[in-house]
Amino acid sequence: MKRVASLVLAGGVAVGAWAQEAAERGAVVGEAAAAAMRSRVEETVGRLNELRKRVADEKIPLTQSLAEAERALSELRKSYDAEKRQADNAALEMSSLRSEIKQRESERNYLSSLFAEYARNFETRLHITELEQYRDALGAAKSAQERLLDEPEGAFNDQLCLILVSLARLEEMAGGLTFKGRAAGEDGLVKQGQFLLFGPVAYFASDDGALVGVANQRVGSLIPVVETYTQGEHTEWVREVVTKHDGQIPFDASLGNARKIEETQETLEEHFYKGGPVMYPMLGLMSCAALVALLKWLGLLIVPMPRARRLAPLLEAVRVKDIAKSRALAQKLWGPAGRMLRAGCEVLDQPKEVIEEAMFERMLEAKFRLNRLLPFIAVTAACAPLLGLLGTVTGIISTFKLMTVFGSGDVKMLSSGISEALITTEFGLYIAIPSVLCHAFLSRKAKGIADRLEQIAIRFMGEVGRVLPEAASAVPPVAVEEAPVVGAEGCAS
Repeated sequence: MKRVASLVLAGGVAVGAWAQEAAERGAVVGEAAAAAMRSRVEETVGRLNELRKRVADEKIPLTQSLAEAERALSELRKSYDAEKRQADNAALEMSSLRSEIKQRESERNYLSSLFAEYARNFETRLHITELEQYRDALGAAKSAQERLLDEPEGAFNDQLCLILVSLARLEEMAGGLTFKGRAAGEDGLVKQGQFLLFGPVAYFASDDGALVGVANQRVGSLIPVVETYTQGEHTEWVREVVTKHDGQIPFDASLGNARKIEETQETLEEHFYKGGPVMYPMLGLMSCAALVALLKWLGLLIVPMPRARRLAPLLEAVRVKDIAKSRALAQKLWGPAGRMLRAGCEVLDQPKEVIEEAMFERMLEAKFRLNRLLPFIAVTAACAPLLGLLGTVTGIISTFKLMTVFGSGDVKMLSSGISEALITTEFGLYIAIPSVLCHAFLSRKAKGIADRLEQIAIRFMGEVGRVLPEAASAVPPVAVEEAPVVGAEGCAS
């Protein structure tokens, strides 16, 4: 322990000595550093003073330059604000001008469309004789819309020229408008002459005087076609008025429609021939059906039917069992009723079933004769529409063939096939409807005669039943009741 303490004490003494020596050395170094620092500070202060003096010398002109720059900046800002206001005003005016330009363009397009519509309407209202005269003005007005963007002034001038031309035309038409032109006759020969446009009607007279009449438009022709007058007096009137501009003129209030309707009228023979080859078998069938109906009507009309006054003696003779007198009275009766009663009187002495069979056989024979040839009329009524349909099919086939060759532009080229297609159906109905009515009428008349025969047979068998009660009692009730029923069913069939 003592040793350790001595070592510590010795170490402490040594440290103290070293610390004192270090303090002495630090004091010497601090004085030198302080002297150096003082010299540097003095040098730096000198430099700072020089810089401050320089700054003070340079600050006044810089301040003056800054003031001048600020004044220039202020002037520039004022100029900028003025220029900006002018630019804003110019932009506003430009926007207003653009809006006004768009509005004017819309008005221009609207006016151009109105002019174009006017040109189209003007062209449609022109008579075909005037198209050649106004072709150039119409062509320029139609092409105006295409040239509207490139040359708007020229386009508007062309459209305004058409309006002026149309107004001049109205003034000239007050007393009739005359002008030169070409027209074709019914033969297709084109001739040069003079037109007179009087209201909606145009008259034409060729230079050689051979073609005079009313000029109209015809489908498929680009020039007017002249329809001549059938009366020579009217032709002379038109020639004098067109050439001399004086006189009277024939005027059609229907504007040619009356003549067109008159041209469509045709005779029955012409109408028949337009139907085509199917019309001949239809005509033959109609003739046969009409002849059969007439003969059958006459045959049914003259069928004698005994009245109740003439039947009373015969029925009285049957009631009193006078067979000879019954046969004699039956011989005086004519027609199917007489034959039926004679057959019943011939077997009057036989049983009732035999009498019924004999009379029923004559009744069936009479009904067969009454209904004979009536089915032919029914067949005619059924076949006539079929023949008409056949003509319709052949006519449509002909129409399609013509359409294949000539196209569908000219209606007159297709009129023959269309007429054949429609006329045959028309005649088929003309034949079928009367045939159905005749068959119903004649069948009803024949049935009336058959019902009358059945009524006479029932009355006769009633008297026979009174005469032969023992025969009636010998036959079963069912057989007695079945005989009249069979006769009624045969008559109905």
